[in-house]
Amino acid sequence: MCGIVGYAGSRDATSVLMSGLRRLEYRGYDSAGLAVISGTKTQVLRCQGKLAALEKLVAETPPAGSVGIGHTRWATHGRPSDENAHPHRAGSVCVVHNGIVENHAVLRERLRATGRVFSSQTDTEVIAHLIDEAVAAGAKSLADAVRKALKQVEGAFAIAVISDRHPDEIVAAKNSSPLVVGLGDGERFLASDAPAILEYTREMIFLEDGDVVALGRNSAQFTDVDGNVRVRPARTITWTAGQAEKAGYPHFMLKEIHEQPQAVSDTLRSRLLLDTSDVCLDDQSLGEIPNRVVILACGTSYHAGLVGKFLIENLARVPCEVDLASEFRYREPVVGAKDLIVAISQSGETLDTLSAVKEATSRGARTLAICNVVDSAIPRACRHVLYTHAGPEIGVASTKCFTAQLAALTLLAIHLGRRNGALADQAAAALIGELVQMPHKMSETLRASGNLRELARKYMHARDFLFLGRGTNYPIALEGALKLKEISYIHAEGYAAGEMKHGPIALIDDGLPVVIIAPQGKAYDKVMSNLAEVRAREGHVIAVATRGDESIRALCQDVLWVEDAPALLQPLLTVLPLQLLAYSMAVARGTDVDQPRNLAKSVTVE
Repeated sequence: MCGIVGYAGSRDATSVLMSGLRRLEYRGYDSAGLAVISGTKTQVLRCQGKLAALEKLVAETPPAGSVGIGHTRWATHGRPSDENAHPHRAGSVCVVHNGIVENHAVLRERLRATGRVFSSQTDTEVIAHLIDEAVAAGAKSLADAVRKALKQVEGAFAIAVISDRHPDEIVAAKNSSPLVVGLGDGERFLASDAPAILEYTREMIFLEDGDVVALGRNSAQFTDVDGNVRVRPARTITWTAGQAEKAGYPHFMLKEIHEQPQAVSDTLRSRLLLDTSDVCLDDQSLGEIPNRVVILACGTSYHAGLVGKFLIENLARVPCEVDLASEFRYREPVVGAKDLIVAISQSGETLDTLSAVKEATSRGARTLAICNVVDSAIPRACRHVLYTHAGPEIGVASTKCFTAQLAALTLLAIHLGRRNGALADQAAAALIGELVQMPHKMSETLRASGNLRELARKYMHARDFLFLGRGTNYPIALEGALKLKEISYIHAEGYAAGEMKHGPIALIDDGLPVVIIAPQGKAYDKVMSNLAEVRAREGHVIAVATRGDESIRALCQDVLWVEDAPALLQPLLTVLPLQLLAYSMAVARGTDVDQPRNLAKSVTVE
C-alpha cells in the first residue's frame, strides 16, 4: 500500500529518501512527500501525484540536511490531494504513516476540544498531534512521546517520526504494517519494504508488532510501547532488489495470492462488531432498505457479484440481480429510486462499470461502489462507498482484490439483513464468528495447496479445461476458468454443474481435465453425481474438496484440499487452489504471469 523511507546519517537525506521512494513505486500510490531536518528546522515538501511532481518541488527548493523521512501515500482517509499527502506536521513533529487509525474520529474530537487545528482529512494527522501534545507536555524523549501517543491509538500502523526538538533522530513504530531498519557505518535507514534501502545496506532488522525504535546515526534502540527494552537481531539480506519487491516470490501474482488472508483481514478489520453481532460500514447512511439490489461489474468483479447475489438474498432476503456492466446500459434497464445499484471495480476506473453507474443514476437509483482505490472515478460517481483494503495489486490477473470484494459483499449482506430483521442475532453471531476465523482458514488452505508444479506438468499440454460448481461455487468455477484463460492461454469454460448434461457433457472424453468444486455441504451429493458422470466418460477429475473427505480421493486423479466453512463463505477458500492451479500452469507453459498478453490492469476503454 503506502511506502515509508527514513534516513539518519551523514549523507544528503533528500537523495536517499527520493531513491528509496522510487524503489517503492511498484506498491502503488497517489501522492508523495518528504521532511528533512536542517539545523533545528524541518522543511516539508509534499504533493499529489507521482514522484516526478515531488522531484520538481525538490529541485526548486532542495532541503538540506542529513535526517529525514519520506512517504508515498495510497489514500484511505481523505482523497488524494496536497493537503492529505504525508508527512503531516503538528507543532514540532512530522509523521508519515501506513495503515489505519480506527479510533481517529474520537481522538480528533478530543484534540480539537483542546484547541488543536487540523489541516487535512487524514487519520494520520491525529498521530502527529498526539505526539506533539506529548512533546509539549515535557516527554523525556521523542521515543517517550511516541510511546505515550500510541497508547491512545487503535488500529494497524507503521509510523516514522521526526521533530525539530530532537533533530538527530528518527522514531519508528510498528503494529501489523511492515517496517525494516537498515544498519550502515555511521548511518541508519528505515523503510516499509527492503528494496527501498538495499542499495545502501544488506544488514537489516525487521520490526515486530509492538516495537518502538529510536534511530540515531550510530544507534537503534528497541523498546515496547511501555518502554521495556527489546532485543532485535540483525540479519543479512541476500535478495536482489527485484526479488525484494516481490518479497522473495518469483512473480507478483504468487505474492498477491499469498497476501489474501491479510487482504481479507484488513477489509474486515474494525467492521465486525462482535458485541452486537453486527457490522459497521464506512457509510452507515445507506438509507432505507432497497426493494432490490442490482450488482454491476465486469470480469473477475462480476464473478464476485454472482457470489454477492447468494449472500444478499440469503442473509437479507432482498432480491438481487447481477448484470455485466458492459451490457447494462444497452438494454433500457428498469431501475429506480427503490433500487440499490452496487458497482464493483478493483481499479475504480473501469469505463463500462462507470458508464453503467451513470445510466443507473440518471434513472434515479441509489448507488454504492465497492472499490480498492480511494477517490477513483467510480467511488466519486456513486452516492455511497465501501472500500476494500487489499492494497495495490500489481499482477494483471486479479486475485487478492477478488477475495477482498467477497469480504466486502458479505459485510453488505449482513448490514442489510440486520437492518431489515432478516438476519437474526444467533445466525449473525455465528456468521461473524466464521468471518473472524476466515483469514486463518485461508492461510491453512494456501499451505495445504503447496506447490502444484507436478500437477501443472501433468496437464500443461491440455487444450481445454472444464470447471464445474454448484451454488456459491458456480461463480468460482467461472473464476477458475477465467484465471486459467488469462495467464496460461488454455481454453477453459466454467459451468453450473447441473448444466453439464445440457450440453458440455459432449466435450468430455479421455484426457479432458475437469475441475469439480466439491466441498462438503448441501449440494455435495449432487456434485458427486456430476463427478461420477465425468468419470464414466473417462474425463480426468481434479477435485476441490474439504480437508478430511477421504471418500473423494479414490474417485479423482487429483484433489486440492480446502478448510471447512459454511456454504456462503466457501468461495473465499475454494478459489485459492484454483488461482494456484492457473499460476502453476502458466509457469509450466512459460507465459508472462504478471502481464499476460492483450490484457490491461485497468480497462478504461469500451
